[in-house]
Amino acid sequence: MNGEPARWTRRHLAAPAGGAATAAPVIGLPAPPRVLPHHDVWDLWPIQEEDGSTSVVRGRELWMALSAPPWATPTEASRPRPPPAARQGRRRLDRPRSRLRDGASPGSREWSGSAVRRPDGTVSVFYTAAGRRGEARPTFAQTVVEARARLLTEGGRVLLDQAAEHREVLRSDGVTYLPADDIEGGPGRIKAFRDPGWFRDPADGREYLLVAASVAPSGDADHAFMGAVALAAATPDGWSLRPPLLVADGVNHEIERPHVVVHRSSYYLFFSTHRHSFHPPGSAPTGLYGFVAPSLTGPYRPLNGSGLVLRNPAEEPDQAYAWLVLPDLKVVSFLNYRSIGGPDPWQAGPAEARAAFGGTIAPVLELTLREAATSVVVPASTEAGR
Repeated sequence: MNGEPARWTRRHLAAPAGGAATAAPVIGLPAPPRVLPHHDVWDLWPIQEEDGSTSVVRGRELWMALSAPPWATPTEASRPRPPPAARQGRRRLDRPRSRLRDGASPGSREWSGSAVRRPDGTVSVFYTAAGRRGEARPTFAQTVVEARARLLTEGGRVLLDQAAEHREVLRSDGVTYLPADDIEGGPGRIKAFRDPGWFRDPADGREYLLVAASVAPSGDADHAFMGAVALAAATPDGWSLRPPLLVADGVNHEIERPHVVVHRSSYYLFFSTHRHSFHPPGSAPTGLYGFVAPSLTGPYRPLNGSGLVLRNPAEEPDQAYAWLVLPDLKVVSFLNYRSIGGPDPWQAGPAEARAAFGGTIAPVLELTLREAATSVVVPASTEAGR
């Protein structure tokens, strides 16, 4: 393990933002079609093989997503998300093929995660259990849960076995990582221990989970906590927490969906965050950020000098979110809030927020990576939602 974690600081964010090289294009009208007509869709991820490639069954890729019936206010559902639903498609979501069994999770809601198909044909689905099952009102406690499900094929359908056991496998230690146990909260205002991203390091063959976490600030800080990327290593007895890979030192409260892509022997650490999660709020754009290192444990340096890899366009600052970079450098995300010429959707009333919310898959983008420099390629050869 290399020494101290990488520190993402205000000095980095003062670097030039990369201009057109980091800007996503405006998603024009008409909006991308809703892949699930009667459900909103948020974060999505493939079921991976253990080498990181996307699982393919009967010639079709296997993907998962978070989905819910439309809420009156989408921000209500952006935190209390329902169970991940398994879908199949060639970079698209079809009608629901399977979903994890309602009531099996130890949480009252389920948030983002990752999945890997094991050599025995089962699928490990790692996700965030938020709150506690049966609680009278939603809280924001977070732990990492694994559901180990058999992958079934029946009459042309691909299913996850509903009988899978759900068990907590990891939680904050309360020492290196702050307890994620808030009772009240909202986006950018809660401590984190969520969004487990599975990764097998080709250098040592071991399994790891990257987790969005929170750490305590220095004693003279003027804020309550800092975002971090936690690392956990698989052991014969479960998972063992390691020191963080990265700490957003006075920069950001809430890092989300951390994941690693190995490209040309370099390790690219990516994560998403909202503009209102920066300290102070709005001091950097909503976007995909990243660092690069010669090994999983560092030492990491920010991509493009600032860490910014991909940002929403200035005229549509919230149009997409929850970016995930695949091994082939395609980038998937969901369509979040579109500008409707009214108030900020994060502050808007229910009707305005509902009208602005996309709730489907955003067009796929692609990155080029050259050591610590990146650029966005538009359009990608394949678009999600088609």
